[in-house]
Amino acid sequence: MILISSCLVGQSVRYDGRNQLDLRLRQWVEDGKAMPVCPEVMGGLLVPREPAEIVGGDGEAVWQGDGRVLTVSGQDVTEQFKQGALQTLEICQKHQVTMVILKENSPSCGSHMIYNGQFDGTKQAGLGVTSALLKRYGIQVINEKDPLIEGHCFD
Repeated sequence: MILISSCLVGQSVRYDGRNQLDLRLRQWVEDGKAMPVCPEVMGGLLVPREPAEIVGGDGEAVWQGDGRVLTVSGQDVTEQFKQGALQTLEICQKHQVTMVILKENSPSCGSHMIYNGQFDGTKQAGLGVTSALLKRYGIQVINEKDPLIEGHCFD
């Protein structure tokens, strides 16, 4: 089984109440090849919500206790992000998920790039909170632009 960020399959769960629909990925869910997840919503965050970024590193730093996830107004939402990541891990373990396709740049889901914590639109290399946890458990995390998807290797 594959997990896919809910926003990528058309669910309007992003912080701004929108989605990032990828028709190919939605088709995989409709065909029963994948399941949608939104770690941020599972962690208790509402839609819409304030933008959030990791301050003090990336998702690894959050799990090590050195980083925090803060909203643009300074609200600490670290625990909600961690709770959503833990619930995503539970789903992966329950359904023997070996690969997860998550939305790049997200403080939860980024697998290569996240925003730098300054709320100025600058990105930096790093993992989101959920991506970091899943990788610790040996689960392959890719993003929506990964060549594996372009090659339709899951069809």
